[in-house]
Amino acid sequence: MNIDNYMKERVDEQISWYEEKAAEAQKYYRVLKTAEIVLAVLIPLMAGYATHRFIAFLIGLFGAAIVIIEVISRLNKYHENWMQYRLTGETLRYQKNLFLTGSGPYSTGAETMENVFVKNVEGILTADSSALGDIKTIKKEVPASSAIEEKTSASAEPAEDEAEEE
Repeated sequence: MNIDNYMKERVDEQISWYEEKAAEAQKYYRVLKTAEIVLAVLIPLMAGYATHRFIAFLIGLFGAAIVIIEVISRLNKYHENWMQYRLTGETLRYQKNLFLTGSGPYSTGAETMENVFVKNVEGILTADSSALGDIKTIKKEVPASSAIEEKTSASAEPAEDEAEEE
């Protein structure tokens, strides 16, 4: 297999596959999150009318639906997959462009101005795409530290209250 066939049959197909899967995961993620938000907003709105049995039933049903939506979203990892597929597709495109222009690690000699330009532009685009991965990492780290801070502040509060009572 020559390089043109490889580009067409392997690299281009993989880029398309990752773009398609990223778009699909994004669609599911956004639909589920939108439904979750709408249901969460409706619960307090309906709470004022909870004296009716049907409304009280709907409030409970909406609460259960929110939990189900969140579990499905986490189980299928739509957000994580969207970010990972997007990042992988962009990385493949970056390598393909460097190769096609003979830039970066694919340079066969001294780089021309065009090669340096391509490498710099691709570096900027990759930095933008890699921010997706950074967002995912930060998002995972924040709840853990917040939980620790909450536990620490929760355990510290009673001690302060006890000091005030004395």
